[in-house]
Amino acid sequence: MKFSNFLFPESRTPDDDGRVIRETLREAQLTDELGFDVIWLAEHHFDGICAYVDPVSFGAALATATTRAKIGFAVAQMALHHPIRFAEQMAVIDHLSGGRLIVGLGRGTAYNIYDYQGFGIDHAEAQDRFEEAEALMIEAWKGEPVAHKGRFFDVKLPALRPAPFTRPHPYLIRAAASEHGMLDIARRGQPFMMNVQPNDVTAHRMDLYRRTLRERGMDEAAIAACVDECWVWRNVFVAETDAEAERIARPAFEAMHEFRVEMRHRVYAEQGASILPMPPAGAAPPPHAQAEHALVCGSPATVAEKLAILGKTGVGGLIMQFRLGPMSWEQTAASLTLFRDQVMPALRGH
Repeated sequence: MKFSNFLFPESRTPDDDGRVIRETLREAQLTDELGFDVIWLAEHHFDGICAYVDPVSFGAALATATTRAKIGFAVAQMALHHPIRFAEQMAVIDHLSGGRLIVGLGRGTAYNIYDYQGFGIDHAEAQDRFEEAEALMIEAWKGEPVAHKGRFFDVKLPALRPAPFTRPHPYLIRAAASEHGMLDIARRGQPFMMNVQPNDVTAHRMDLYRRTLRERGMDEAAIAACVDECWVWRNVFVAETDAEAERIARPAFEAMHEFRVEMRHRVYAEQGASILPMPPAGAAPPPHAQAEHALVCGSPATVAEKLAILGKTGVGGLIMQFRLGPMSWEQTAASLTLFRDQVMPALRGH
């Protein structure tokens, strides 16, 4: 199983932004030094839930500030990017990192309408923009002249420079928040990234993913290779004891989710605008916002035992967010180090 750190740092006020960005760079460097396989980056705008905002610029910084870990996007919101500009940027980061880039793609947020409003994009067009942008980007990476006239993009270029370091192009993977989205990726015969779900949903989706690959006609070796490239996200915190972990992690997790919906509710109150219907007052939060489903915390032995359950699904890698909400840099660094020193060896033993 592959182990990774998802850098998703919140910044409560504009005055905190610079400090949190600098601390996140330190967290990336520590993650690299500790031997984690991948450092993942998010993309969210205007609300402080992801302090560095843009995975492209921050990914370029990580390409020169780290030496070993791969640098992945989880995910770039492709509805907000021009595919030729993005293809150029990915090629540069691919060179700077020596081929350590994972281009994780998604259509864009399913929750925060202001992400689209800020870039003048209709959120209802997000999926169609994503499909056209991905296809155009792959075409541009071939290093040949491109002439394209589509619904959203009308471009003509002699050839993309520079060509990517990785040939034919950097590694691509899609995210799927729903079972429908996962099935669409499986029918393409591709691996996927799964967002936070209860363990039983994760196990069900991995079984369904394998079955869909078999129905597509793939042999068991090819299926195993695809499954090994799939990732699942969990929020993780490790402390010396279960009690200490609960004391620190649970309030931080709950505060993180309260902060993530704050701007969404504010925009809805001001504009009456939302992507999904707003939940009624008093409604239970979705599973990804419930600690019992989405938070893995405890002593090293407890965390290893809980994560071993995910290992039994066969999923190839864990996308783990270690810094939760208002958690400090020092608490995060201690958790990361304990995970490397005591949890990793236990999981590899499983």
